[in-house]
Amino acid sequence: MKKTIKDLNLANKKVILRVDFNVPIADGKVMDTKRIDAALPTINYLLENGAGVILLSHLGRVKVEEDKATKTLAPVAKKLAEIMNREVKFIAQTRGDLVNEAAKNLKPGDLVMLENTRFEDLNDKAESSNNEELAKYWASLADIYVNDAFGTAHRAHASTYGIQSFIKESALGFLMHDEVSHLSRLMNDVKRPYVAIIGGAKVSDKIKVLVKLFEVADKVLVVGGMAYTFRKALGYEIGTSIFEEDKVEMAKEYLEKYGDKIVLPVDNAYTKDFADNKPEYTTSKNPNIPEGYMGLDIGPESVKVFEEIIKDAKTIFWNGPAGVTEFSNYEAGTKGIAIAIANNEEAYSVVGGGDSVSAINKLGFQSKFSFISTGGGASIEFVQGNKLPGIEIINDK
Repeated sequence: MKKTIKDLNLANKKVILRVDFNVPIADGKVMDTKRIDAALPTINYLLENGAGVILLSHLGRVKVEEDKATKTLAPVAKKLAEIMNREVKFIAQTRGDLVNEAAKNLKPGDLVMLENTRFEDLNDKAESSNNEELAKYWASLADIYVNDAFGTAHRAHASTYGIQSFIKESALGFLMHDEVSHLSRLMNDVKRPYVAIIGGAKVSDKIKVLVKLFEVADKVLVVGGMAYTFRKALGYEIGTSIFEEDKVEMAKEYLEKYGDKIVLPVDNAYTKDFADNKPEYTTSKNPNIPEGYMGLDIGPESVKVFEEIIKDAKTIFWNGPAGVTEFSNYEAGTKGIAIAIANNEEAYSVVGGGDSVSAINKLGFQSKFSFISTGGGASIEFVQGNKLPGIEIINDK
């Protein structure tokens, strides 16, 4: 069992806290504070118990120098200060004299945020390649390392993994502990029927979790772009819908082996272009998508089929949308799944992945799900049974 911040003596200690503040920003303003809000219990606990805190986070990907202008954490520090109604000292460096001075002068109750950790990726990918010198430097700034960034727990980066090797004490934050506790129930305390809904564009992106779920779940509803690869394997016409030619044979094998568990859409909403056009629909009796048209969502018959399966479930895991949710004409399938899960109040329901979570938020259904994971990729890795580097490296109790 891993240490949590409740196991620490924090009085007069300097803590370096890895958070996940990878939030959407437009025109220099934070557009969604959910990830910031999720970290507040840990930040407040550390400060209230006598620690000075240095925050580390990434924001997007930084590939060229020009990316710095739109990927700075300055607006995030400003928003955090506004939410907490207190000073948050922002240091526009990831390392250097300003960081050294801030760490040296850090007092109990102080809150400091460093610049985007991925600015270091312009320095020979120092962050994402877990550069030892960088990890050692960040570790030198504090007495204790706390990881509360579940969304990056599957990455062995300098800020999520490397630091731990050079610091005496480490622990999980409240968010990270909650994620591990809830997701573990999908593996160790499964009440059946267990229904998984997996969406996304490509089979190849989620093939490992699909195989795992084919083995452990009672039903796996395959939606999104990846469903067209399976439909192609069954001999249906899919028009110009996205699919993976090199995965069709694999899909056939899975359908033969796990055909009693795999549930595919029976109808689709389709259109001629990848655009928010008014949809046309296939039906279960006429399931083929015409040549020159592409499927962008599941249809109403599929929603009804899925509702019947979901309403009897006792455990539900959902990752990935059923359609192209950025188009209002093609979000009905994803909404239908969200409503079906929300209506099953007896099931233990977990959702992960940005588009799925966005659908829930739009509908105001957050309270109707047992747990909403902050990490799409990390939750997928965890459910596969993989060890997450950002968790494994933390001190045991």
